[in-house]
Amino acid sequence: MRALLSVWDKTGLIDFAKGLEGLGVQLIASGGTASALRDAGVAHEDVADVTGFPEMLGGRVKTLHPKIHAGILADRSKPEHLAALQEHDIAAIDLVVVNLYPFSTNPSVELIDVGGPTMVRAAAKNHEFVGVVTSPTQYAGVLNEVTTTGALCDATRHDLARAAFAHTAAYDAQIVRWLDGGGAVGPEPSAADAVLAPTLHLTLERAQVVRYGENPHQFGARYRFAGTTPWWDGVTQHAGSALSYLNLFDADAAWRLVHELNVDVPDLAAVAIMKHANASGAALGSSLGDAFAKALAADPQSAFGGIVAVGGRVDAALASLIAAGPQADVIIGSSFDDEAVALLAARRKATRLLSAPAPEPLGLSVRTFGDTALVQNADELLTPVDQWRCVTNATPTPQQLQDLQVAWRVCARTTSNAIVIARDGVAVGVGAGQQSRVVAAGIATTKAGELAVGASAASDAFFPFADGLESLTSAGVTAVVQPGGSMRDQEVIDAANAAGIVMLLTGERHFRH
Repeated sequence: MRALLSVWDKTGLIDFAKGLEGLGVQLIASGGTASALRDAGVAHEDVADVTGFPEMLGGRVKTLHPKIHAGILADRSKPEHLAALQEHDIAAIDLVVVNLYPFSTNPSVELIDVGGPTMVRAAAKNHEFVGVVTSPTQYAGVLNEVTTTGALCDATRHDLARAAFAHTAAYDAQIVRWLDGGGAVGPEPSAADAVLAPTLHLTLERAQVVRYGENPHQFGARYRFAGTTPWWDGVTQHAGSALSYLNLFDADAAWRLVHELNVDVPDLAAVAIMKHANASGAALGSSLGDAFAKALAADPQSAFGGIVAVGGRVDAALASLIAAGPQADVIIGSSFDDEAVALLAARRKATRLLSAPAPEPLGLSVRTFGDTALVQNADELLTPVDQWRCVTNATPTPQQLQDLQVAWRVCARTTSNAIVIARDGVAVGVGAGQQSRVVAAGIATTKAGELAVGASAASDAFFPFADGLESLTSAGVTAVVQPGGSMRDQEVIDAANAAGIVMLLTGERHFRH
């Protein structure tokens, strides 16, 4: 057996090469891989000695030679292929071990590999006879199989070939994304193309299999874009049942909302309780315990089976408060005290306890249905508070302005049509996912109850008529923030002035479907 080794990631390389050497496998290596083997005393033949041609063009050309590629691509079932190898004194290559530079870590033209992908694709194409190894994680299995049986079986070569094509696809996708982002020399893209490229190459790798999908009869998994490390990769589960699809979906929404709530008032603690990716309660408080108590009091019934996101460390005192409340499916915080884990694990055995790093910014949103995908950039809150426009005779007090900010941030992350009522830094009424904005307002005021009196409210889109606003003012709401932009804006503003309330316009809509 002959094996060609040419790897960027040299993790486990020497042990793997020594294992192959011990089995009598003839090794060929190039460039840095040859140097590493040489330093470790592993016998091998240099690619230049095989080809009879030195590396040239600063290393751009070394393996691109018939003595290499014919050895990889020869179909051993065809006599004419074998005769060609013999005629040109070319030995077949049975194992190709190549992995590529992680282009996205330091992209440049010089890091666009040509020889590596060519060898990988050649070996993967000819996987009926050739094994191709593209990751150090495959070394142990390959070495064990060759040790046990003397060769790789058909199924193993098939699986390795699939992984190889995925490897080169991910690599090419990284290069395309770099070029789309203005890498190398290219024309200035249009405004749309700068965000949405003419083609998308989204190579996803499975990172985590979950218990089931949205429903128990569905399969589910978490994938990540190849070459990235999303915040979910840094999550530690301390206790509780295995995570499901909805646990991840809802926990992501809750964790992001908690971090957004702290943007305007970083000196206050933030807690959000989410159910079906909508807040049942969200609050700012003097402490995490204070914020949790306020968030829970906003809607304790809906909190059952929800996600509790804590904008900080969960200690034993906070754990006791959470454990005394409704059953939570997930509790997520920046970290957990050992006593908090022990307490919650004992009293809430099924509850998943997750410590997590801060979430990375959202990128493109991709939603598929059948063979069609809708793609957009992330919905960000772009207009700062000091650019909101007051359009009423009444102007906001500092407390009203803070409550409007809380209501606006929660509303932007609530399923449309959405109305959110906030008071004293707490989202006390959330009306989500309604076909009618008036109905959403009615749900929000009903949930808020007496707390609506003197409270502030946000609407994720403009009021098409004054009736939605009047639903809020009749419950006692005294300040409202909304995008504006309706043909009847003046009618709505007149209704606000007639009610003596504050109204601010942001100029940006936040539909969420």
